[in-house]
Amino acid sequence: MKEITLKIPETKFQFFLELFGQLGLEVVDVEDIPQWQKDEVLKRMQRSKDNPERLLEWDIVKNQLKFTCI
Repeated sequence: MKEITLKIPETKFQFFLELFGQLGLEVVDVEDIPQWQKDEVLKRMQRSKDNPERLLEWDIVKNQLKFTCI
């Protein structure tokens, strides 16, 4: 899935939301994300950058996952 960032004039914003809604596209307003969540993500990213050995290889992890249907 691709992600884009747009700058929409305030006067066109409501029209933009209605248009995207009709197209079935998701609109996420970054301002709706609490600051504590943004801070936590940045902290975790920095921790991984500082200690790359703590990261796991996706190919190894996905083979260890077990899915069950309830």
